[in-house]
Amino acid sequence: MPNTVLEVKNLNTYFHTAEGTAKAVDGISFDIAEGETFALVGESGCGKSVTALSIMKLVQKPAGFYAGGSILFRGRNLLSLSESEIRHIRGNNISMIFQEPTTSLNPVFTIGNQITEAIKLHQKAKGNNAKGIAIDMLHRVGIPEPGHCYYEYPHQLSGGMIQRVMIAMALSCRPDLLIADEPTTALDVTIQDQILYLLNELQKDFKMSILLITHDLGIIYENADRIAVMYAGKIVELADKKQLFEKPAHPYTIKLFQSIPGRIKRGTRLETIPGMVPKATEYPQGCRFVDRCHLSLPICHDTAPQLLPHHNGHLVSCHLSTSAFQHTGSTFAMSDEPMPPSLARIPGENLLLSVHGLKTYFSIKKGILKRTAGYVKAVDGVDLVINRGMTMALVGESGCGKTTFGKTVIRLLKPTSGGITFDGINLHALSHRKLRKYRKNFQIIFQDPFASLNPRMMVGDIIQEGMAVHTIGNNHHQRMGMVKELMETVGLGPEMLYRYPHEFSGGQRQRIAIARVLALQPKFIVCDEATSALDASIQAQILNLFDELKKRYSLTYLFITHNLSVVEYLADMVAVMYLGRIVERGTTSEVFDTTKHPYTKALLSAVPTIDPKTGVEKIHLTGDVPSPSNPPSGCHFHPRCPSRMDRCKVSYPVLSYFSETHSCHCHLYAN
Repeated sequence: MPNTVLEVKNLNTYFHTAEGTAKAVDGISFDIAEGETFALVGESGCGKSVTALSIMKLVQKPAGFYAGGSILFRGRNLLSLSESEIRHIRGNNISMIFQEPTTSLNPVFTIGNQITEAIKLHQKAKGNNAKGIAIDMLHRVGIPEPGHCYYEYPHQLSGGMIQRVMIAMALSCRPDLLIADEPTTALDVTIQDQILYLLNELQKDFKMSILLITHDLGIIYENADRIAVMYAGKIVELADKKQLFEKPAHPYTIKLFQSIPGRIKRGTRLETIPGMVPKATEYPQGCRFVDRCHLSLPICHDTAPQLLPHHNGHLVSCHLSTSAFQHTGSTFAMSDEPMPPSLARIPGENLLLSVHGLKTYFSIKKGILKRTAGYVKAVDGVDLVINRGMTMALVGESGCGKTTFGKTVIRLLKPTSGGITFDGINLHALSHRKLRKYRKNFQIIFQDPFASLNPRMMVGDIIQEGMAVHTIGNNHHQRMGMVKELMETVGLGPEMLYRYPHEFSGGQRQRIAIARVLALQPKFIVCDEATSALDASIQAQILNLFDELKKRYSLTYLFITHNLSVVEYLADMVAVMYLGRIVERGTTSEVFDTTKHPYTKALLSAVPTIDPKTGVEKIHLTGDVPSPSNPPSGCHFHPRCPSRMDRCKVSYPVLSYFSETHSCHCHLYAN
């Protein structure tokens, strides 16, 4: 039996708030063995991150406090240690990768300064010795030119590079336990794959344990040994990976798993969990999941269930697990039947949007006179057509130009050249004044709804503002009546019109953003990473809403995302973008089943999957997307391509067709 590195016993971490005592972590127990990856999963607000902060003893006093329990690290109770004693363990024996790496690095210090700080403190290394350890660790985490990166500042690095720096910093003292709190949230699938592969390799090298916190069930399936499901401050289910994924026993776990999108669920509503996680100050008397549970019994309202053995080490906190509840068969049994032909057809016969030779460049100014020294070629010659009623997915890594393309086609950005024809109108030729009357026909839902909603305006005023500009409705009273109907359409109560954005959850704010767009009765909507940072259950609600609205209002979507499971579920057509250009396009079935371009293959292989029957071999891309201000010669992908040939370095490949709808730019298929 491997030794136990960490043992959490009946931990209670509470916070004093204006509404009362918030029981963020309320009596949880688990242990982590040497070399094990233990995962915590659950929706936002369930207590996962507070658990991690508790282990690090980073809960801020006096608001936060430990109300009971113990945290044993190598048999030593961390909660009984003084601040000076825990400081020696923190960073040296236990390290943490935080959810927001950019906010965890000091912007005024170089990367080298920040890594060597921990090395000097804990390893007692000095000068060139500490620098050498830091550079070696940057090399281990795959940073190109680590000696150069040592002297750079955080703002000079990409998101993937910053995450690698955080890993280098966390592992610089070779800890026994690494806590990874959402280490890949909002990262592209290829960068996510690089980070997870790196963590697994370093785990083997350093023989360390990992506490992995994430809401991505695919990541858990591919990386965890044991899993604990948290809900409202408690662990409701704990089992090894095989047991949990084959026979989940708690209704919450089952609903979480069923809410995952995928092609097998196309044409059907995704399972959702009604309501929200209860506030930590207002837990119900009995089971905390009772108000959202589809299988609740009378006893669930009055008596809180205990975490008890269910089968062969599988622990479940549910009254049903000891009575009539039975669940057999894998939740993730995948159908061997091919996708029905109707799902592969391109819906709609009329052309709505046509883009030809579209380029969007941003000038680089240098010198005292700010003369143009070059261009960032964000969108570099894109041709694309979207029919009415179609959902076109645009996928690719960050920095490939997806968002710039989406903003350009609706003229939020001015194109450098090329044509944009919307419903027979040449948008590129219109002046700003003439363009204004067409704007209500095409709208955008931004990635961060909180940043796109005015914090000083009530929700009702936010939604009806655009209606007033475009003279929809005769007066304010009539418009507010229409807004109330829209709120009900997106699943929100009309009484919420008089609240401010900060009073809503992330999923609710996204619904408000959708209502604001629908208020203008558009024909075409750009969805820019509209579900990227949402929990699986909230994501399912939003995806169901998108599908319902599409049918009700005959909407057309350009869906920009890096979540390929969402693409398989929602999209009719897929366009794959790399460094400002479309490298492959086709129907969803063509792109996913008969993939052609090496970049598309790498994207698809990088997606964490819960289906062991896929048999897809992992393709680990090296490096990041090159700078669009200095793209590689020839095929832009050739420096990272596992199938590159000599001519790939010289000339950009012509378009090769495999069907009327499926094509790609690759020398592998050129005549």
